[in-house]
Amino acid sequence: MKVRISSAALQQITSEATASPHAEICGLLFGNGDLIEHAEPCANVASEPSNAFEIDPSRLIAAHRAMRRGGPTLAGCYHSHPFGPPSPSPRDAAAASPDGWLWVIAAVSGIGIYRAVAGGSLHGMFEPLAYDIVPPGCAERAPSPERAAVEHVRGEFSR
Repeated sequence: MKVRISSAALQQITSEATASPHAEICGLLFGNGDLIEHAEPCANVASEPSNAFEIDPSRLIAAHRAMRRGGPTLAGCYHSHPFGPPSPSPRDAAAASPDGWLWVIAAVSGIGIYRAVAGGSLHGMFEPLAYDIVPPGCAERAPSPERAAVEHVRGEFSR
């Protein structure tokens, strides 16, 4: 299964991660199904933000309330691993629910996108996903070679 992510959402995440080389950043992902259209930064309220993340609960509640009123659909979350790879850690798996949410993890070496599912191949909780990057405003359309260049983000940002 392949996910599409808006280049603007990806740029938001990588810029945040680059600006925070010693603490994990985090936020919410909005979109539909296998499409990430928007990334919204949130405060990391974890007691040890250098190696953990916890999205500010008030922001999460506000996003759920807005969604119930017809606002953007909450599709998942993102965070960074300033000192590790762009893949879920055992701590991430312990905190996740097998709810189908998309998880974007940014690291110096690139990004990874995963779906939280019961029995996943990573820590019994996550499945890695391939992804295409689509231009802003084109996220609702399936990418084609004529409309969107597919690129890999590995090594795109450094600390």
